Amino acid sequence: MKLFHFSNESDIEIFYPRVKSNRQDMPPVVWAIDEEHQFTFFVPRDCPRIIYTRSNDMCEKDIDRFFSTTTSDIVMTIETGWCERIKNATLYRYELPSESFKLFDECAGYYISEEIITPIQKDAITNPLDLLLQLNIDVRFTPNLHPLRNAILSSSITDFGIHKFMNAQPIEASISAPKNRILS
Repeated sequence: MKLFHFSNESDIEIFYPRVKSNRQDMPPVVWAIDEEHQFTFFVPRDCPRIIYTRSNDMCEKDIDRFFSTTTSDIVMTIETGWCERIKNATLYRYELPSESFKLFDECAGYYISEEIITPIQKDAITNPLDLLLQLNIDVRFTPNLHPLRNAILSSSITDFGIHKFMNAQPIEASISAPKNRILS
């Protein structure tokens, strides 16, 4: 099994366990993600995004609502303001030895280790948007993630991730934005 850690930093030689700000109840750990789910980190670290996957337990109404305009089983939605940052991003994918890691969240592909970890390999990813498209992921941009978040939380979708939502634009930003229309 391959495990990875993604960073904006190019010079990490050792990963030390640490307590995450949103996981104060946990001991210090090193976080990793499995190969299957690594695409969820093909954006800058602080980029707010919502990723959802088609599953058999979804009701027909939600399949139609969330997947009728795509042939992909995975949709990643990102706020429009992050488009240029993603295009210009260089991300660093560190491969980590898997021996000391334990599964933390199977749905998300997260693993944790309480040990100090030395990476096996480092790869620079210079065009992450292209990688997402090559994986047949439906990448969508929206001015504001709040309406999608609310829709997903009240749907039958069970396989989803809402990442770095604290960095999303407030809902008021999209309501008060000027409505420019292009007419042809």
